[in-house]
Amino acid sequence: LLKVSPRYLHTNSTSHTWPFSAIAELIDNAYDPDVSAKQLWINKTEMKDQHCLIFMDNGKGMDYNTMHHMLSFGFSDKKTVRGHAPVGLYGNGFKSGSMRLGKDAIVFSKKANTMCVGLLSQTYLEKTGAQNVIVPIVIDTPEHAESLHDILKYSLFNTKEELLSEFSVIEGLCAGSSGTRIIIWNLRRYVYSAFRKYSDAFAFSILLCCSWILKLLKLIFFL
Repeated sequence: LLKVSPRYLHTNSTSHTWPFSAIAELIDNAYDPDVSAKQLWINKTEMKDQHCLIFMDNGKGMDYNTMHHMLSFGFSDKKTVRGHAPVGLYGNGFKSGSMRLGKDAIVFSKKANTMCVGLLSQTYLEKTGAQNVIVPIVIDTPEHAESLHDILKYSLFNTKEELLSEFSVIEGLCAGSSGTRIIIWNLRRYVYSAFRKYSDAFAFSILLCCSWILKLLKLIFFL
């Protein structure tokens, strides 16, 4: 696992020149064969005076290890060849895409009977004076009490009940009761402006097949 400066979260996100290319990256993740999402919901809302973007899919969901790989730096999704580790990082698309849209993201994922929450937050790293990227991840076990404390203190959700209510949304919309819900806040100013301008057209688009949206966005933004 690599030690990465918190500043890299922003630097890494600048590979996306437009907010909708970052959105395409998150759609790509949901449509990945390992996730196998059949439906994707994208919405803008307001929580506790914060404008937020929400991405939710009805894919297979993630357990603790999978989420840890997705939110952390230094895990490769490709095999080492002749001692050479590939540059590609597992889950880098999520990190670059989400941090291009906003400073903070929280991920709720349900897989079978496992519920997992992870926080990728520039605000959290700034307020705690972290020298390296730290990602609090929690499942309902005592050894994750410190991560739970940090998530409740530095995210939009300040009680266990508020966290659990987000899993109720997953269960309500996803027929198989598995899926992932991503909430991004502290949005970049241009991101919120773009969504206000194009939200009506985009809301219609997300009702269509995920693969069709992905192909369209890749065509538009040369991904």
